[in-house]
Amino acid sequence: MTHWKPDSWRAKRVSQLPTYPNPQKVLDVEKRLASYPPLVFAGETQRLKNRLADVVAGNAFLLHGGDCAESFANLNTHSLQDNFRILLQMAVILTFALKKHVVKIGRTAGQFAKPRSNDTETRNGVTLPSYRGDIINGFEFDEHSRTPDPERMEQAYFHAAATLNLLRAFAQGGFANLEQVHAWNLDFVQQSPQGQRYETVTTKVQEAMSFMNALGINSRNYSQIREIEFYTSHESLLLPYEQALTRQDHNSESGSWYDCSAHLLWVGERTRQLDGAHVEFLRGISNPIGLKCSSKLDPDELIKLIDLLNPKNEPGRLTLITRFGYQKIQDALPKIIHRVQSEGRQVLWCCDPMHGNTLTASNGYKTRNFQHVLSEAQHFLAIHRDEGSYAGGVHFEMTGGNVVECVGGDQEITEDHLSAGLYETLCDPRLNANQALELAFKLQDPLLQIF
Repeated sequence: MTHWKPDSWRAKRVSQLPTYPNPQKVLDVEKRLASYPPLVFAGETQRLKNRLADVVAGNAFLLHGGDCAESFANLNTHSLQDNFRILLQMAVILTFALKKHVVKIGRTAGQFAKPRSNDTETRNGVTLPSYRGDIINGFEFDEHSRTPDPERMEQAYFHAAATLNLLRAFAQGGFANLEQVHAWNLDFVQQSPQGQRYETVTTKVQEAMSFMNALGINSRNYSQIREIEFYTSHESLLLPYEQALTRQDHNSESGSWYDCSAHLLWVGERTRQLDGAHVEFLRGISNPIGLKCSSKLDPDELIKLIDLLNPKNEPGRLTLITRFGYQKIQDALPKIIHRVQSEGRQVLWCCDPMHGNTLTASNGYKTRNFQHVLSEAQHFLAIHRDEGSYAGGVHFEMTGGNVVECVGGDQEITEDHLSAGLYETLCDPRLNANQALELAFKLQDPLLQIF
């Protein structure tokens, strides 16, 4: 294994990075970012790794979800609170059913960069750079907006800092108090079948809380009731930004390096090359790492990637986030489970049933079918049960907003509804709050069958 440094990725093959008009300006921004305080800390990151090790051991479950691509324009208390609240609701539903701790990780406070299939986009004979997320360029289709601007990295840092500040307040300042579990229900969800079912669950939770309170077990005495652990994540895509926020932990004997932009970073389908820059960067940081796995990933290559990213075979270090599509998972997943198990590798298995199920509606909108998402998640659980492995988590693109981007579900959203003005995503379609709750409820029985 060659020696690693935070900038050793620069000697490797690089993909999915923008071409900036002024390279010196990029270096200036990187230098400023490197002088700023970390967004997360080594101790928090190590605590998450320990929690994920509990999942690997079968003692907990991972709920990982949030926005497809965060927008600078959407940084406000209302949207952040709604996204945080829907994740809390899903966690309560799963915790109540499974009787296991649910580790909560948000796709937030840094999910500003997106990989693209094509470097350019053409509309009406005009060709411009593709939108790669607010950290790189703007969504509006004009030359000024679409030109990559390195100063957006600095804007992303301050947006992430503001987001983290609010999320920490939500997690530790009383909003997440289990004694307030009824108040988490969103106004527009309350009258839906999912909202009413959630009310039934929370009534049972509050009855249990009243019993514990009578025994002297309440939020005044136990922080576990009034506070939660909440962690952040994003795809490690824009490597100049990630390197600039990488810090060495001088308090540890090993002097480990941490990417302090988030607690967990993952490498995506388009950037997981064995000799690539993104894998090179991620192998050297001590954060928990996610690896997206599709049906294109050869089992031999997967083992090599696992050994690069987790050479000590450390539980909690590496999460395999599978994304096959509901039609391919039954053929693809058993093959990699067999190989990983036969090699004795310690990984956390997590299902992303979103990215393999994207389709284009007849009216041109990119969408996903709720039933396909549910079907892949159900197959994931059943396959792990049959293979004797532990299905440790789920990973969703979702929002607490009242959007209409995915078809299907109990709301009976059709393709015609997509053009009704509630399609807001900048990239991929997300589950709305009702659909997210419905998914959590419909996964209860399959989860109980394996737990």
